[in-house]
Amino acid sequence: MESIAHIRESDHKIQSVEQHLLDVKNLAEQYGEKIGIKHIAGLAGLLHDFGKFTLEFKAYIEQAVFHPENPPQKGSVDHSTAGGKFIYDLLHSPSSTPYERILAEVVGNAVISHHSYLRDFIGPSLNSAYLKRVTDSEGKLKEYHFSKECFYRYAMSEGEFAEYVNKALVELKSILNESPKQIFFLSKYIFSALIDADRTNTRQFEENTENVSSSYDRLFEDYYGKLNAHITTLRESDQADHPINVLRTKMSEQCEEYARKPSGIYKLSIPTGGGKTLASLRYGLKHALTHQKQRIIYIVPFTTIIEQNAGEVRRILKDDHNVLEHHSNVIEDINEDILEEQEEAEQNKRNKLKLARDNWDSPIIFTTMVQFLNVFYAKGNRNTKRLHNLSNAVLVFDEVQKVPVHCVSLFNEAVNFLKNDCKSSILLCTATQPSLQYVTRSLDVNAEGEIVQDLDIVEKAFRRVDMIDKTVDGTMDNEDLADWLQYQMDVTPNILVILNTKTVVRRLYEKLKERNVPVFHLSTSMCAAHRREQLEEIKTLLEKEAPFICISTQLIEAGVDVSFQCVVRSLAGLDSLAQAAGRCNRHGKFDKRPVYLIDHAEEKLDRLKEIEVGKRIVSKMLVDLQQKPLSHGGNLLSNQAMEFYFREFYAAFENDVNYYVRGLSQTMVTLLMSKKKNNPYVKEYLSKHQSHLPLMIGASYQTAAENFRVIDDITTAVIVPFEGGKEIIAEFNSGAWEKDTTSLFKRAQQFTINLYQHELKRLSNESGLEVFLDGQVFALREGFYSEEYGLDLEGAGGMGDLFL
Repeated sequence: MESIAHIRESDHKIQSVEQHLLDVKNLAEQYGEKIGIKHIAGLAGLLHDFGKFTLEFKAYIEQAVFHPENPPQKGSVDHSTAGGKFIYDLLHSPSSTPYERILAEVVGNAVISHHSYLRDFIGPSLNSAYLKRVTDSEGKLKEYHFSKECFYRYAMSEGEFAEYVNKALVELKSILNESPKQIFFLSKYIFSALIDADRTNTRQFEENTENVSSSYDRLFEDYYGKLNAHITTLRESDQADHPINVLRTKMSEQCEEYARKPSGIYKLSIPTGGGKTLASLRYGLKHALTHQKQRIIYIVPFTTIIEQNAGEVRRILKDDHNVLEHHSNVIEDINEDILEEQEEAEQNKRNKLKLARDNWDSPIIFTTMVQFLNVFYAKGNRNTKRLHNLSNAVLVFDEVQKVPVHCVSLFNEAVNFLKNDCKSSILLCTATQPSLQYVTRSLDVNAEGEIVQDLDIVEKAFRRVDMIDKTVDGTMDNEDLADWLQYQMDVTPNILVILNTKTVVRRLYEKLKERNVPVFHLSTSMCAAHRREQLEEIKTLLEKEAPFICISTQLIEAGVDVSFQCVVRSLAGLDSLAQAAGRCNRHGKFDKRPVYLIDHAEEKLDRLKEIEVGKRIVSKMLVDLQQKPLSHGGNLLSNQAMEFYFREFYAAFENDVNYYVRGLSQTMVTLLMSKKKNNPYVKEYLSKHQSHLPLMIGASYQTAAENFRVIDDITTAVIVPFEGGKEIIAEFNSGAWEKDTTSLFKRAQQFTINLYQHELKRLSNESGLEVFLDGQVFALREGFYSEEYGLDLEGAGGMGDLFL
């Protein structure tokens, strides 16, 4: 039999099934070898398209390619079940060892799921989607034995395969003996290795290119030289002897020293304005060179600071090509499973769209916390395929205190896996370190893991503001606030006001504008390019010390390099207040400047629970300071105050940190990581069937993924007609986008906003949206985007769109 895995579009050359299986096996082995599971990952690669060894599939793909006028029903031939059934039949019998059964389940689930997502071993209906597929009780796989015969004849002999399975079993015993609770993460890693290997080999065959291994050692050496040259320039500057710069240099040097230590989880508690980006880059490059790490990945909380931080790194390293920015997805995960199932019969347009998606194979990557958590827990194979590239890497978490509270346990477990099993080193960067090691599923921070020495002394040296409690005067509405701000402008030339919701930000902006006060507006209703343009104008006015007010949501707090002479902050969590203080007198140009804390009467925080709880804790701390001035270190910005705040904060959310899924009355942690006997569905299965679930693993992978959202409110990326966004929308209209999809989608990221479902519905009803690529890409029509506000629909608050 001449088997067919793929037929190249350009010249109709055939890739045989055996060649594809062996090629994918080799790639998966490379990915798995990084964490000691070369043969487990390779086994998944070897079996994933086992079911293409059939006459039915051969006829299907020939009909699809050579007779497009009469194509077969797409996805009508099941080619992914057979490989999972094969390994199940081989290793999952009454006489099999527990390790053989686990291997069959882990590898088999990856194989049957490689065009969708990992199946439940047990689900809410008390059925096993995995077991139903691999037992093939209805005899749907008519050519199963023929596939088995072809596999042994063309791909790997029976004896060689048995030897290969034994090597995989040795690896499995080793990793489970060291980390017995890591079956979920092991399953996800193998799935990632398989997905990326399969897609990569398919792309290489289609493009007729060879596999090139990614090694960035020489590039990192070049980067390290450029970084040292930059550091030398700073040391030779006129301001090098300024006390603040001396401290910055000292902390940077401490990062260099710590980089020589073994991989682990370390804290970098550099105060705001302390040179965090430079110091963390110094650690990352030195550690990568010392311990042969493959890449450096920056994970930031907000999309708003990716470009700025990436730009700074590009400037230092003098490289515009190799620093990848991964923002929110311009193309949503809509119909991902269908898209993957159709790959053999895809239209050229769809293929180009798939090939444009990245797998994070770059030396330096900037991405968001949402994207990081999606890699481990969200559905969609393009999320999962990036996971293996998080291994043997340096991960820098910027503003780590912004981990959403319901994801704290999931975050801790994922990071612990990367440290303990994936040989990665993790740097927790923030001026406001959260107490992640004090929750039940704690973060495994290294002993003596704080890089910055004499932290209290450093914090006091960088203190450039006075926190002034105006809440003692009662609440303020926008009318009161506008009056007070006008008075304050006689004392201070420039003022930054940060409020908690987009609604009150816009209304205050309009009120001040009516009074002819020079005022700027910033919110996530504006695309990144629009905000950047506004910020450049703001920075110019700040340099001139011109009188104006900037009204913003919290997007301006993290990583935006602006320095106002006065900041007004509506009460929120202490970490937010500290970040707001970092936008005041940022470079110590003046004596201490005021940061006023106010209680805004018009903010509706009922849907912003974390802000509401944080506000309540800070209010209590302010009362403590009024009654006992030396409490909490005598200052809201002290390390003692921050530790107290986070302990109280996580205690308030004790029942939420494991990600409770209300619709299921279960936690995500239970569904994914609990022992089999602790999964309530397993207990209910026993009660219902009077027999035990005949599997070693009792987890609910698909159910968990379908219910996982980092941000509770689902948002959709929409391209807006602001400056270059108009050109991008025109390219989608003309079809010119097909020429260079990767470049176009990258450019589009700067001209997108993220809309909630009610906003999408309203825009759709008012004909405010254009839709491209069968609903995969959305764009805002002219007239629905304002040069002042961005989206011309009044927002009701929430920061979900900021994180994506």
